[in-house]
Amino acid sequence: MTKALITAIGAVMLVSCSSWVQLTSEGESVMLLPESGVASCTRVGGTRSSTLNTILFTQRNRLRLEEELATLARNEAGSMSGDAIVIESPISDGTQRFGVYRC
Repeated sequence: MTKALITAIGAVMLVSCSSWVQLTSEGESVMLLPESGVASCTRVGGTRSSTLNTILFTQRNRLRLEEELATLARNEAGSMSGDAIVIESPISDGTQRFGVYRC
């Protein structure tokens, strides 16, 4: 029983330190900008990113969550021929909306 508990705690610590989301080649060319940064750009659509908010009843690190959601949005924007994203909503239950732009 103790061995299983130690293994579970170790797994949670490992998962909380690593990112589950990898940036794709399409997403590499997409920038996260403030709304003022896309004033002269064309909106090509929007995307909604979702990732785990909690792991085994433990709240995930806020910065890691923000990073993963932005990476997912950058990947999707790249596949939409966009080159910029803008945050359009706060994070709610591991989900966030982004606008996709071509600048």
